[in-house]
Amino acid sequence: MKVGNSLGQFGETVAAKWLHKSGFHIEEMNFRKNYTEIDIIATKDNTLVFFEVKTRISEDFGKPFEAITREKIQNIVKTAQLYSHLHPKLPKALRIDAIGVTLDKYRNLLDIEHVENISGF
Repeated sequence: MKVGNSLGQFGETVAAKWLHKSGFHIEEMNFRKNYTEIDIIATKDNTLVFFEVKTRISEDFGKPFEAITREKIQNIVKTAQLYSHLHPKLPKALRIDAIGVTLDKYRNLLDIEHVENISGF
């Protein structure tokens, strides 16, 4: 099986469906600015939430979201502020969350973990 962007995109799709079922409204996926990409942008409870999604097959090397670096979070914060400025009708309350998607080797969902406010934003 090829592991790469296709695995990440698959995990983002799984995460978006899960978020929708959890009451989030998906505003946009894969928003890019310069060298930073925000995987999923959604709203819920009058909050604009920016999601970093990490997908893994098994947890042999830890939970998926443990791969999110401080530098990545800082870049997401800057891009989230820009996105909010470009979309003034969306909620002003902002948050950055992480979604960890764990799949088996056949891409069946094993686990989704949602961690809120990973930036202290």
